[in-house]
Amino acid sequence: MILVTGAAGNVGSHVLDLLVAGGHPVRALSRTPQQRAWSAEVDVVTGDLVDPASLKAALTGVDSVFLFAVPGSGPAFVAAARRAGVRRVVLLSSGAVDDQAQVQDGPIATYHAEIEHALRGSGLAWTFLRPDVFAANSLMWAGQTRSGDVIRGAYAQATSAPVHEADIAAVAVAALTEDGHAGQVYRLTGPHSLTHADQATILGQALGRPIHYAEIPAEAVRQAMSAHVPGPILDDIFGTWAASIGRTAPVTTDIEKVTGRPARSYRDWVLDHAAAF
Repeated sequence: MILVTGAAGNVGSHVLDLLVAGGHPVRALSRTPQQRAWSAEVDVVTGDLVDPASLKAALTGVDSVFLFAVPGSGPAFVAAARRAGVRRVVLLSSGAVDDQAQVQDGPIATYHAEIEHALRGSGLAWTFLRPDVFAANSLMWAGQTRSGDVIRGAYAQATSAPVHEADIAAVAVAALTEDGHAGQVYRLTGPHSLTHADQATILGQALGRPIHYAEIPAEAVRQAMSAHVPGPILDDIFGTWAASIGRTAPVTTDIEKVTGRPARSYRDWVLDHAAAF
């Protein structure tokens, strides 16, 4: 049995679908399972990674786990997994984690690194997936593209190599169902370094209309985002954007190395999500 945590999320839902399609027995852990429809092949349990008591039922009979990173959950999860006899864990970590740093830079890297540390010392067979920037972050522009052809945002020349969530899921499923991935750290990116302005142009091309990116002061964007994103996380995001200007974003081949096919392009992602824009 394979347990998928974060099963309703962007990556977890793809992991779940791929496992079902591959005929693997699968269980989904959800805090609110009643809020979505589940495939009949999925065993759904109610639970929360921040509530260790709820993990006993979720982990019973489980051999492998796709682990969504919840801050502070590492030690309790490891203890529960070991008691249940779990053998393999694939963690959705973050490209922000720096293995050379004694102290991680910012809260995103910090809490992912803490969970990685708990798994490294657990005796479980672990695999870490470290995606950089999710292509799905572009969904924050969808309200603007539905009402016009201009995306107003910060740092038009900030760079990233946006990765399709389906590619992350494909790597996760390989690591969950195949041997040879224990102890591996995969940094997952899309195939191209793109600026925010580049992404807006590709969005327009894929949607068949001209869309361009109009840079506005970063503080105005930060203020708008602060209604939904905690301040320390915003510091991380805006610091990363500012530091990337003038640099080519790193591009890796780990997706192709694991899955045998190249990473999907940002245009591929847009076409898969065109209805949102």
